[in-house]
Amino acid sequence: MRVRIKKINPSAAIPTYAKDGDAGMDVIATSIISEEPFQITYGLGIALEIPTGFVGLVFPRSSIRKTDLSLTNCVGVIDSGYRGELQATFRKHKGVASTTYAVGDRVAQIMIIPHPPIESEVSDELSNTERGEGGFGSTGN
Repeated sequence: MRVRIKKINPSAAIPTYAKDGDAGMDVIATSIISEEPFQITYGLGIALEIPTGFVGLVFPRSSIRKTDLSLTNCVGVIDSGYRGELQATFRKHKGVASTTYAVGDRVAQIMIIPHPPIESEVSDELSNTERGEGGFGSTGN
């Protein structure tokens, strides 16, 4: 699948897979859009043309454990109609003393995956399963 990428920032890097078989492509911070005591937003310097029927999902990289950050929305959703600059906002758990990423660092990873159109059907009954209505911890842990 081809995805058109527009460089918003001339120093932007095109998302790439670090290793063969990786699911997510690394994205690099090109700017700090805003920094507050308890959060920081990085500009990724690119915009995408995600095809209709697909969605971009932005996840933190495993290197986030070396920082005091967490992606504020846990997983970013980039709809196929969005054409603006990709951004990633992180919560700083230690405030101004937090270890953060620098401009030029790989800060997140993106996956572009298909999603089927969903048609809702209202029903008074659902099919039975082994789990049934068992909620949190119902499978043993």
